[in-house]
Amino acid sequence: MHPALLLLTDSRLPAGGHAHSGGTERAIVSGAVHDVPSLASFLRGRLHTAGAVTAALTAAACAEAAQNATPAGWTALDAEVDARTAAPAQRDASRTQGRLLLRVARRVWPSPVLHELARATPSPHHPIALGAAAHAAGATPEEAALAAAYHAVSGPATAAVRLLGLDPVAVHALLAGLSSDLTAVAAQSCLALTTPGPRWETLPAYSAPALDLLAEQHAQAEVRLFVS
Repeated sequence: MHPALLLLTDSRLPAGGHAHSGGTERAIVSGAVHDVPSLASFLRGRLHTAGAVTAALTAAACAEAAQNATPAGWTALDAEVDARTAAPAQRDASRTQGRLLLRVARRVWPSPVLHELARATPSPHHPIALGAAAHAAGATPEEAALAAAYHAVSGPATAAVRLLGLDPVAVHALLAGLSSDLTAVAAQSCLALTTPGPRWETLPAYSAPALDLLAEQHAQAEVRLFVS
């Protein structure tokens, strides 16, 4: 594992990730998540749907950065994220996190790739910014996918601890139990990069309607502690 992944997945990275619950807050309000077992089901489902899509897009962005992506290339890949993100609230949250991560990454890992991405799309989707940042930091596409997969469950898990007062050791044991799933998702995410055919057609496009509905409900809530 590239050491830079420790920084990219650290909640203390000042990119605003700690302000997003990934649907956990609204899932708690709805009663779907209320203890460690229900959180486990939520995280596993999130990882293998939205998390897997995000990991694949992050790996694609890292590979694109390695090939010195043109503005047209970044715009096209960013559009692929749009096409795979059904809920407007999800798209807004992704672009907010992407913009903040790109801003931080340009200072931590100065790179022409990040500069060109910022010129092509000032508010890229989060997986695009994460993949480009991972490349600038020296990571491979699979390592970038692993960072994305971990991000898909670690942020929601932390939010659950804060919102429900769950035992943090039990929640981290839950995350540790997902290690093999994280590895499998990261490896699977990179298969599309080696599959013959149209450039991005083979990227996964799994859906998670429940997460989309939770995101829209959260965006309309009058009282909320997390941005998403």
